Amino acid sequence: MATRVLLMADTHLPKRARDLPEALWRAVDEADLVVHAGDWVDVRLLDELEARSRRLVACWGNNDHGELRERLPEVATVEVEGITLGVVHETGQAKGREARMAAAYPHLDVLVFGHSHIPWDTTTTTGLRLLNPGSPTDRRRQPHCTYMTLSLDSGEVQDLVMHPLPRA
Repeated sequence: MATRVLLMADTHLPKRARDLPEALWRAVDEADLVVHAGDWVDVRLLDELEARSRRLVACWGNNDHGELRERLPEVATVEVEGITLGVVHETGQAKGREARMAAAYPHLDVLVFGHSHIPWDTTTTTGLRLLNPGSPTDRRRQPHCTYMTLSLDSGEVQDLVMHPLPRA
């Protein structure tokens, strides 16, 4: 049976928004696994996602300090449906990202990252899938705030969807 996965990053609560968009909370409720790639800013969101998610895998970002860094790793990994998934906040500049991440994470099948707020979906020459869900609260220069959903089943990533959120 496939595992439904929700990807988010760069929530920056409460600096960029008071709360996550309602559509994203609905997606949390529907997901079997919630992945957050850092820049939470406030530990209250971590508490709420831990309470509300069936399973949470997450890391800290460059804007996370104190208790967030105490409770979360810099890099998190999990095995799901035959896939080794990693979560890290920063991957450096876009140029050369695929080669750098393939060399840094040869044991992973999928690497979820954040930091840029720019949605990203590429696959390296070694087969590592790189995914950045963007930000659900701070679109920066993007047309929309975003998050991603996908399914993991029998060693495959399926049904990847980038979800644009309406402007507040």
